[in-house]
Amino acid sequence: MRGWVEDMPRIAPARKAAFRILLAVEGGRDHADELLRTKEVDALAPADRNLATAMVLGVLRWQIWLDEQVRARLKRPNARLDPEVRIALRLGLFQLRFLDRIPAHAAIDESVELSKQSGHRFAAGMVNAVLRGSAAQGELREQEIEGSAAHPVWMVERWAAVYGTEAMQAICRHGQSQPRTTVRVADAAVAEELRGAGIALASSELVAAAQTVTSGDVTAGQAFRAGRVRVQDEGSQLIAELAARANGTAGEEPKKILDACAAPGGKTLILAERNPEARIVACESSPKRLAELRARVAAYADRVECRLADAALLEESAAFDLALADVPCSGTGTLGRNPEIRHRLRWDDPARLAGLQQAILQAALRAVRPGGRVIYSTCSLEPEENEQVVAAVLARDANLRQIALAPLIDTLGRDGILQAGGAERVRQGLTPEGALRLLPGIMPTDGFFVALMERRA
Repeated sequence: MRGWVEDMPRIAPARKAAFRILLAVEGGRDHADELLRTKEVDALAPADRNLATAMVLGVLRWQIWLDEQVRARLKRPNARLDPEVRIALRLGLFQLRFLDRIPAHAAIDESVELSKQSGHRFAAGMVNAVLRGSAAQGELREQEIEGSAAHPVWMVERWAAVYGTEAMQAICRHGQSQPRTTVRVADAAVAEELRGAGIALASSELVAAAQTVTSGDVTAGQAFRAGRVRVQDEGSQLIAELAARANGTAGEEPKKILDACAAPGGKTLILAERNPEARIVACESSPKRLAELRARVAAYADRVECRLADAALLEESAAFDLALADVPCSGTGTLGRNPEIRHRLRWDDPARLAGLQQAILQAALRAVRPGGRVIYSTCSLEPEENEQVVAAVLARDANLRQIALAPLIDTLGRDGILQAGGAERVRQGLTPEGALRLLPGIMPTDGFFVALMERRA
């Protein structure tokens, strides 16, 4: 299969790359963000690389809506199309309706050619007819279509029921937009270095160490390669900042910290930076991800132990002062950044994941000493993975209690960890139980849930 994709004549490099990536994602085994960072994509000219990225992410974000438009133009709307034909149609239609700098003939002709050269010459006429019919309708702006039309119905209905219609619409709009690139900058000198390299930065809204990249490719510079600047969503940074200050003994730095699900390591690094005397055990169950984690935290190798371990099966008892359980989850808070998630999840997945999440949280709570605390977090918007996990674990052990996050947020504000006014903004996401919920589209972050728990005895 790969050979014919690479050898396709008369097809622009960006479309060829986008087609190959979308075909791999359609197979369900690969993730778009990883495929967009391969050597093959890096080898493209900058303009082609940017176009391929825009097409891949755009098609995945609008796939549900695009498929509806295609079905409406088929003689047999319920006909099952081969994956290569579906992707050729999605690519062509996305360019016609959303990319105003792409000539219609280029979008149509090369989509037809993609269909032919992928072994589906019989479908070329249909692809041509569908796309030419759509081209006659003219361009659309993304904001002219409700974002809910590009999300599974079950997600839309769930969010409307839990958060209300207005919040649901904000979440859906966020899911259709390219998230801002936020970086963690070590100090003012590094920020100045980035600006000197042509990277434009703006202050973040919540976390003082976070900067938003407004133009330029921060990953192409020496500061990124040397680790002086890291790409990390502001909400992810906020979770780590909360965890780093969550020790139950006021004014005392924790001596031993557990990061139960540590890869890719961004939060581990913040824990190490904020607690320079602490020893940290960072666990990861995947050997490949463990190797990547170890390389990323190499600067702290003298006090960060990277351990191959299943977080749900940790056997330590009362060994740590503090733990972070940033658990595997459905990822529904990151649909703008990871748009293919919406096509892979099913309505019952959040409840299915909750069992693993409860097991990890229970293991983390067993691992802390009496008086020790655990930060539980997800990048999910679903109550089954958030409040309900915390409630279920609390109900099983009378020695556990939930701690309200408001005082800790205020402390971060007073100590300058948050921007001026950042504490007030963050407090708007507090739940009645004292946990923190960051809704994308309402907060300037991906979607996250954070709760603080303590072992009393």
